[in-house]
Amino acid sequence: MELGLQGKTAVILAASKGLGKAAAASLGREGCNIAICSRSKNNLKKSAAYIMEISGADVYTETVDVNDKAAIERFIKNSGKRFGSLDILVTNAGGPPVKSFIETSDEEWHIWYDTTFMSVVRSIKAALPFMQRQKWGRIINITSVSVKMPVENLIYSNSLRLAVIGLSKTLSEELGKYNITVNNVAPGYHLTDGLERIITKKVEQGQDRKDVLRKFSDGAPLGRIGNPRDLAGLIAFLASEQASFISGTTIQVDGGLTKSTL
Repeated sequence: MELGLQGKTAVILAASKGLGKAAAASLGREGCNIAICSRSKNNLKKSAAYIMEISGADVYTETVDVNDKAAIERFIKNSGKRFGSLDILVTNAGGPPVKSFIETSDEEWHIWYDTTFMSVVRSIKAALPFMQRQKWGRIINITSVSVKMPVENLIYSNSLRLAVIGLSKTLSEELGKYNITVNNVAPGYHLTDGLERIITKKVEQGQDRKDVLRKFSDGAPLGRIGNPRDLAGLIAFLASEQASFISGTTIQVDGGLTKSTL
C-alpha cells in the first residue's frame, strides 16, 4: 500500500525509546523526515542512529523535557525550519507512576497534568501554524488503553489521558477545515519501560514475575504482549493519505484486551 508520506516531516515527542522510537522508525521507513526529542541526550543519539540505519531518514534531534513549554515550542519551531515544513505531529510522554488514588499527592497531580495533558496542548499549538499554512496535517496522540477501561493502580493515566481524548475530539471539529486530522492511538500492554513499571510494582507486592507476564499475555485474546512495532504501523497509516477520512477517533492496539464494543 502506498502511504504517500515520502518527503513529509514528522515530529515525534519522547522518541528515544519504546513506542515513540518505534513510531519514528516506522515513519522514517515510509520516507518521512524525522524530528525527535527526549530528556536523555545519550538515548536520543542512539535512537537517531537506529532510525537512520534502518530507514535512511534524515533525523533532527533536540533534548527536550515535555514539561517545559518553551522547550517544546523551540523544538517544534526548529524542526519546521530544519525541514521547511511540519506535516505530522505524534505526541507522546513518559507514563505516570503506578499508584492508587490513596497514594497520590497534589504535587504529583500537577506534575502529571503538565506531562500527560499540557504537553499535548502545547505541542499541538506550536505545530498548528505550519499545518494551517499548508492546509494539510496529521496529529496523532499516543494515549493508553486506560482511556477505554481503567487499569489497576494507574490513577493518573486513567484520569488525565481522558482529557487528551476530549481535546482531540474537539480539535477534529475545529481543524477539519484546514485538512488536518486528529486521532488517538491507545496501546495496551506493550514491551516498554511503562509495562516494566507495572511489573515491578506487582513483584514488590509479592507476585512472581513470570506469573505477571503470563497474566498479561493470557488477558488478551491474541495471547501475547504487544511489541512497539504493533502500534507504530497504525500510526504510520493514520499519518498517511490512505487515512485522510479518519478523524476524531481513538483506536486501541491491545490484542483484543478491551472488552467494550466501542
